[in-house]
Amino acid sequence: MSRMETGEPEADGRSTDPNPIDEHALAAYLEAHIDGFRGYAGLEKFSSGQSNPTYRIEAASGTYVLRSKPLGTLLKSAHQIDREFRLMKALDGSAVPVPKMLHLATEDVSPLGRMFFVMEHLSGRIFWDPALPEVATNAERAAIYDAMNEALAALHAIDVATVGLADYGRPGDYFARQLSRWSDQYRQSELDPLPDMWRLIEWLEDHLPPDDGSASLVHGDYRLDNMIFATDQPRILGVLDWELSTLGHPLSDLAYQCMQWRLPNVGAFRGLGGVDRASLGIPMEADYVAHYCERRGIASIENWSFYIAFSFFRLSAILQGVYKRFVDGNASNPVKAKVYGGTVPVLARLANEMIDGEAGR
Repeated sequence: MSRMETGEPEADGRSTDPNPIDEHALAAYLEAHIDGFRGYAGLEKFSSGQSNPTYRIEAASGTYVLRSKPLGTLLKSAHQIDREFRLMKALDGSAVPVPKMLHLATEDVSPLGRMFFVMEHLSGRIFWDPALPEVATNAERAAIYDAMNEALAALHAIDVATVGLADYGRPGDYFARQLSRWSDQYRQSELDPLPDMWRLIEWLEDHLPPDDGSASLVHGDYRLDNMIFATDQPRILGVLDWELSTLGHPLSDLAYQCMQWRLPNVGAFRGLGGVDRASLGIPMEADYVAHYCERRGIASIENWSFYIAFSFFRLSAILQGVYKRFVDGNASNPVKAKVYGGTVPVLARLANEMIDGEAGR
C-alpha cells in the first residue's frame, strides 16, 4: 500500500534496496542545500513502504527523513512526490498536523538521479494494527480514533485558496475521473485476468452517483498507520503519505478509512473485520461516520455502498501496481510487494460480496 515509511529500518536495507544511493554525493548535496545540515552519518531504508522509497538520515545536526521516487519506468501520474512536498508545506501551521518540509530536489539537480524531498523526523508512535493491541485502555483507543476523525474533518474544512492550493486539482466529477484513472492504471498493470475486478469496475460505472459539487483537499490514503502519534497522549504529530492527495470529494477519504472496518485482520490485511470493537473501545463504523458528519455539518450520506465499493476498487488497483513493480524488479520492498499481489483477488471478491449483499436487502 502506498504509505509513508516511518517504521523500523531494514537491517540490511542497503544490500537489498533496488534504489541504490550514492551517499557521498548525497551528503555533499544536503550540506549545501539544507539550512543547518552538517555531519552526515548515514542512512537506513524504512522497510514498510511500497510506493516511494523512504530513508532515515542521521547527521550531527539531527535526524531527517528522505523520500524519493523509485527508479525504473513509472506509471503516468504516479509517484508525484513534488505534490506531497507542496501540500505538506502548505498545511504547515494549519489544523492538520504535518512534518516540516525542508527541501525538494528535482531530477535536474538531484544527486540520486531521481526526485526526492527531505523533511523533519517525527519521533512518536505508529500503530500498524487498527485494533491497537499495544494501547492500554479503551479510553485511549477511543481517543485515538476520535483524533483521526477530527483531523479528517479539519482537512476537508481547509480553505484551499487560503493555503495556496486552489489549483491542486480539478474540482467536480471526482469519482468519474478517479474511476477512469484507476481503471486505466489497473489495465496497464494487470498480469492475469481477474473477472471479479472487471465486474466491480462495471458495477461502479453503472452506479456512479451524480456529482453533488462537494470538493475539498483529500488525502487519498487516510489510514491509522499513515499517522504518527505522540508517545504520551492520543495526539497526532503528523499525517503522512500524501502521494495520492488532490482536490476531490471528501467522502472518498471517509469511505477509504471506513473500508478498514470491513477488511480482515489476518495475513497481509490489518483491518477491523472480526475484531470485537465494542470490547476495545473502538467505534463502530456507523458511529465514526456520524461523528465525522457532525463535525462537518452533514445531515446524512446517500450511496454509501458506492463509496465503500469504490475504495475497495481503488486499493485493488494500487496494490496491483505495487505487484507489477515487483514483477518488473523495481519494488521498494520486493517481499511485501509479492504478498500484496495476492491480496488483489481477495479485495475484489470482498467488494463484490458487499455489492451482492446490499442488492439482496
